[in-house]
Amino acid sequence: MTDSKKFDRRSFMARATVGGAAAAAGTALAAPAIAQDMPNINWRLASSFPISLDTIYGGATELSQRLQEATDGRFRIQVFSAGEIVPGLDAINAATDGTVECAHSVGYYNWGKDPAFACGADLPFTFSARSKNAYNYQGGGIENYNEFLEKYNLISFPGGNTGTQMGGWYRKEINSLSDIQGLKIRIAGLAGRVLEKMGAVPQQLAGGDIYPSLERGTIDAAEWVGPYDDAKLGFHKVAPYYYYPGFWEGGPTVSFFFNKGKWDELPDVYKSLLKTCCQAVDSNMLAKYDMKNPTALKELVGEGAQLRSFNEEILTAAYQASNEVYAELSAQNESFKTQYEAMLAFRDDWYLYQQTAEYTFDTFMMIQQRNGVLAQSEG
Repeated sequence: MTDSKKFDRRSFMARATVGGAAAAAGTALAAPAIAQDMPNINWRLASSFPISLDTIYGGATELSQRLQEATDGRFRIQVFSAGEIVPGLDAINAATDGTVECAHSVGYYNWGKDPAFACGADLPFTFSARSKNAYNYQGGGIENYNEFLEKYNLISFPGGNTGTQMGGWYRKEINSLSDIQGLKIRIAGLAGRVLEKMGAVPQQLAGGDIYPSLERGTIDAAEWVGPYDDAKLGFHKVAPYYYYPGFWEGGPTVSFFFNKGKWDELPDVYKSLLKTCCQAVDSNMLAKYDMKNPTALKELVGEGAQLRSFNEEILTAAYQASNEVYAELSAQNESFKTQYEAMLAFRDDWYLYQQTAEYTFDTFMMIQQRNGVLAQSEG
């Protein structure tokens, strides 16, 4: 090879560096140009939850953070806790009328306005968190709910799940249906109507009023969420019997509700990002509860909480009462009927399949836990 054709490393490196710098500069210039096409948007979100309940309230702050990061700060949602703009139970209405652009709430808080709101959250004896997730994302649940919400100027996407909730705190044991007669229990929405059919006296109380009401005996029992959230409110100190399961909330979906007019104004890329961020929050909230609840329950029992399960007599009566309520609501409200009937076929197939692999595996592993072998290492 002649000297003139020898590889000139120094010259090549100089040219590569200049070219690389130019390419990098071109990339650096292009990014702001793309970002400049994305509008600056500032929304307000009304949460139905207090800041102290960090897991369920935190779903809204997580959405805000994810969205801000994905848009380089151009789409911001400012989160307000219950009571800062509107009372927690009015958050959905605030999104409907445009007081805020969006809300983070549970649909059954609005069941008195329209029973069909409850279908997007939870109905007694319908779904677990996992089956509700399957129904929402693959079974048409989100689309069915949004078809109903159009009349209220809303569009909604799931934004969290607590998993099956506990059945609440009781000042006395509940051993039979007679123990429910006249029982004054703090319980919200559709579940209250079911328990009323069983002879209970449902009470609608804000979270901050529950403890003093239990302490004074103004109410006999109260349901809230589950071990992690319940421990923060100290119910075990005044009502020691902790029952399960909360059959009225087998898989309660917490949702983001967006004002439909504001949603329609968004560029398609922002709509896509919002839906993606909502789904991430939906998944992450359940994971947080699944991680925090076991430890919290052990701590509650260590502090004197007495675990009890509702017996079959009570659960069967509650199931029958729920079906009576559904029949009544379906006869009165076409939107409720449409959504409820869509759930039924999905629910039937789900629990048929669950009797095979999942149930058998979980049951076997629970037996090992009760035998005390899961925490043992081999060898």
